[in-house]
Amino acid sequence: MSNLLIHSMSEFSAIIMPCLKEAEAANITEIGSEFGGMSRELADHCEEQGGMLTCYDPEPDPSFSEWAEGSSAVCHVKQPSLDALETAGPADAWFIDGDHNYFTVFNELVHVDRICCEADRPLLAFLHDVSWPCARRDFYYAPSRVPADWRHPHSYDHGVVLDDDGVLKGRGFRGSGSFAVALKAGGPRNGVLTAVEDFIAKADTEERPLYYVHVPAVFGLGIIFDADAPWAEAIAQFLLPFHQNPLIARLEENRLRNYLEVIDWQDRTATPA
Repeated sequence: MSNLLIHSMSEFSAIIMPCLKEAEAANITEIGSEFGGMSRELADHCEEQGGMLTCYDPEPDPSFSEWAEGSSAVCHVKQPSLDALETAGPADAWFIDGDHNYFTVFNELVHVDRICCEADRPLLAFLHDVSWPCARRDFYYAPSRVPADWRHPHSYDHGVVLDDDGVLKGRGFRGSGSFAVALKAGGPRNGVLTAVEDFIAKADTEERPLYYVHVPAVFGLGIIFDADAPWAEAIAQFLLPFHQNPLIARLEENRLRNYLEVIDWQDRTATPA
């Protein structure tokens, strides 16, 4: 089913790459590599700029590991992000596309911001899955890495659909064993966008203002950056037409509804095992 639905962060390359060039980002850290679709483009950029791409992913696809080992511009760290970020060095830009739940994303942002502040570098972070279905609902690739008091009741067997904050047994958008979904959407400390909003509420101050841009397509791209960075206004003006664009959001909703219809048809016509 996933082959029918574009889902990689690389779909945003036409938006991301101009931002990296404007910010003169040479060294980039990526959290979550999976098959390496975005990683390959970032590695090419880093190599052109004389920098390095550092990837944090404990269990990427084997094809990514093989590619990373053969690239002189890539350093693959096989650790969960929150462990790796404890001792991580600074970067010019950060990509957050790992485990899509509140605890992980919020703490990734806190670590990244700390590293930027300690190195006296502006924050430039790109986050995937800030729209449905992860915006207000935790997804867990590795629930055991999330402390119990931060972890919502969840299921590997249930799926989610638009316009329903609950779950459906064996129906809807689901991981089929590869990831679990929280049984309820909404509420505090639940979802990627909630984590982003809570981080910004904590980090955005009069002395150090932040910009946030939300591109409502392909599960949502969020971009957080220091408003006082020398490149901030140029990037903000470039991104403004995409920010919460209602036409883009409508097209994404249509795409998702069509995909959910396909899943429903496949479920109804599947041959029993």
